[in-house]
Amino acid sequence: MLDLTGKNALVTGIANSRSIAWGIAQQIHKAGANLGVTFLPDEKGRFEKKVRDVVKPINPAIFAACDVQNESQVKATFQAVADTWDKLDILIHCLAFADKEGLTGDFSGVSREAFSKSLEISTFSLANMAKYAKPLMIDGGSIVTLTYVGGVKVIPNYNLMGVAKAGLEMSVRYLASELGSNNIRINAISAGPIRTLASSAVGGILDMIHHVEKVAPLKRTVTQLEVGNAAAFLCSDLASGITGQVLYVDAGYEIMGM
Repeated sequence: MLDLTGKNALVTGIANSRSIAWGIAQQIHKAGANLGVTFLPDEKGRFEKKVRDVVKPINPAIFAACDVQNESQVKATFQAVADTWDKLDILIHCLAFADKEGLTGDFSGVSREAFSKSLEISTFSLANMAKYAKPLMIDGGSIVTLTYVGGVKVIPNYNLMGVAKAGLEMSVRYLASELGSNNIRINAISAGPIRTLASSAVGGILDMIHHVEKVAPLKRTVTQLEVGNAAAFLCSDLASGITGQVLYVDAGYEIMGM
């Protein structure tokens, strides 16, 4: 039986109630895990209030500001984990970003600045957070990140995020090799298209969803909670032999050709 009782989990990337990260947080909390969450700080504190309201039902033990482009905030987040719990068991990485120019037009037209920012937030942040999580996972642990089929196949208007996700998936493999001797597993979930704040930036997202509903074997797309269930499984002892993998939770869409 899936049981995360007594496990300490840090969840990043919750923006609102439609976030996939929120679906994951709900399901690992339902399985018994203690939760800590981060939010992206802004000058007016709007994100903090929105995320605080969303996560109130799970009563997180940690609520930390964490802009992954700010190293001091990343360090402070994991220091808060160390100060609150004696160990960390689970890290959920749901962070991605691309400027509008990275999601439209010719890929060759993407600026150096947009490319660097997207890869820093969407790809480098996984390895960087794993670096801080590693010494806290004294009894082993599980790290789960989110990817998308656009990291292995061309998806209209995904452009720069496709490259970022490709780098993320390869990072999972290298990190799995590094962390395995510490009994730390790391996997990625490739979720089907879901209407979220992040996906709304991708042009034609509704067309993508309708296409999946027609083509996928299950004739539908997936929900945040279904992704959450998969994440809870990967974080549990039921998945103790699984690491370095990309698990597709997309109603079967990825297997289809024409």
